[in-house]
Order: sequence, then structure tokens, then C-alpha cells
Amino acid sequence: MRAAALQYVRKVSGFRAPAAHNQEVFDRAVAEIADATHRLLDGLEIRGAAARA
Repeated sequence: MRAAALQYVRKVSGFRAPAAHNQEVFDRAVAEIADATHRLLDGLEIRGAAARA
């Protein structure tokens, strides 16, 4: 998830690597997007899928 979030933040920001003064906000965005992605995938319900053991 983190790799996908990092790719997204790089694409949206236009920076492959942020300047030192932007590192904190860049890293926070990556973490928040990764967390949101985890919540999304955890919350999806797939109809007809066998119950998880």
C-alpha cells in the first residue's frame, strides 16, 4: 500500500523526492493515503465470496 501511496503523492505533487522543507508534509500525505487505502480495502464487501477463515 505504501508504494502505491508514494507513487500517487509523487504524481500529484510533481516531485520524485521532496525538498527537505517539504519532507514532513510529503511523508504525512503518503501515510494518510496508505491508511485510507487500507480502510477502503478492509471495508469492501465482495458478494458471493466465501467467508474468510
